[in-house]
Amino acid sequence: MLLSLTPFLLLSNINPPTASIVRDIGSRLELFVDDWLIAKMESVNFMLHHPQPEEVVIVFDQPWEGNTCGYVTVFEDEGKFRMYYRGSSHDLKTYLLRHAEVVCYAESDDGIHWKKPNLGLFSFNGSKDNNIIWRGEGETGIGTHNFTPFKDKNPNCPPEARYKALGLGEGGLYAFQSPDGIHWKLMKNAPVITKGAFDSQNLAFWDELKGCYVAYFRQFRSGYRDIMLSTSKDFINWTEPRFLEYGSAPDQHLYTNAIIPHFRAPHIYIGFPMRFFPDRQKAVPGGLSDGLFMTSRDGVHWHRWEEAFIRPGPIPERWVNRNNMTAWGILATKSKLPNAPNELSLYSNEGYYGEQNRLRRYTLRIDGFVSIHASYPGGEFLTHPLKFKGNNLVLNYSTSAGGKILVEILDSEGKPIPGFTLDECQEIYGDEIEGVVSWKNGSGLSALSGKIVRLRFVMEDADLYSLRFK
Repeated sequence: MLLSLTPFLLLSNINPPTASIVRDIGSRLELFVDDWLIAKMESVNFMLHHPQPEEVVIVFDQPWEGNTCGYVTVFEDEGKFRMYYRGSSHDLKTYLLRHAEVVCYAESDDGIHWKKPNLGLFSFNGSKDNNIIWRGEGETGIGTHNFTPFKDKNPNCPPEARYKALGLGEGGLYAFQSPDGIHWKLMKNAPVITKGAFDSQNLAFWDELKGCYVAYFRQFRSGYRDIMLSTSKDFINWTEPRFLEYGSAPDQHLYTNAIIPHFRAPHIYIGFPMRFFPDRQKAVPGGLSDGLFMTSRDGVHWHRWEEAFIRPGPIPERWVNRNNMTAWGILATKSKLPNAPNELSLYSNEGYYGEQNRLRRYTLRIDGFVSIHASYPGGEFLTHPLKFKGNNLVLNYSTSAGGKILVEILDSEGKPIPGFTLDECQEIYGDEIEGVVSWKNGSGLSALSGKIVRLRFVMEDADLYSLRFK
């Protein structure tokens, strides 16, 4: 049953807005992964959604790979998908390395079918017929344990350093560069970040909004594995690191971080740390892990969901220590469903410390990490005052066949604007990534563009993932 059409401002006793809390969102995409836009919620809630397991995309079955391959990185690069990972194998009785660690490379056209090209760069057991791109510098093995590359989006980046990476060596993290993502060399013969523990997948990227490089890496705090942040203008000189803050979330071991700006909304950081429980075990000792989800708008202060994002699930090999590690990077890939929009692909390891180590793909709808959810009885929420730029309001939403979403636009005083009231909104139902909201008068929103307004959403049996004005 639809909630009362009485103006929501009167129901919730919200005071008229002040200019200091106006959210200026322009035409950028806003995800409902936090309450930044939301002033009031009634009978709706945030719902964490879980990626669905798909096929195994890589089996680490080559002699230079093995049962402890890991620290996977994936990213899209001009229509091609790249993957980097550590080639590693341990004896299951002694846990000693069977061979020196190496860095391996794979690529794909669709994010599902991956090839390990024969690159002919480094010899393994007397042959260069392999996909190894790095074996370390000299005898030290610099970078091989957790080599984590990215494509540099810094507009001032020289061509010979278009790809960069951090990797562990004696004394800390070393900086690497490459013109093509395949041929690598050190940028400096000394570590560039030295304050940390670094026994994890330590990563960095160019932050387009901040105009600097950002690195997230391992350190211990109060006996727990945790994450630190440092920034740099040149990838060589880094600021004093600081720990991330998680509000009231409990202290837990965060083994990796997989932090990245969301490619559709780069002002929102998302992270996928592997949570580690060292004192829990099933058939094999050594601890258990699952995958988490967390978000931030400044890269320092985070909301960390305590509900697991990726559970170990029914596959026994995932109930072994160091499994369920989410790879760094998210890909937009084609759906297997007919006529369905693209989806997000994430990758998570299984079979680590087992007989067959492999990487499995998981899928999620575009922007589908978290939604504002209304059950069938219905609910509603109201945004903070905001300014936008555009002529149409576009929603990423899903409803049942009997569900619906209605949108009302209020003025700066909290009064419904004629032509854009709840009564005049065309019912929204279905499942769309970019569904346009319309009202019965058929007019666009250009007359309201740049003005202070509020949005009221009334929902039944529905999920709302993101919005933008276009």
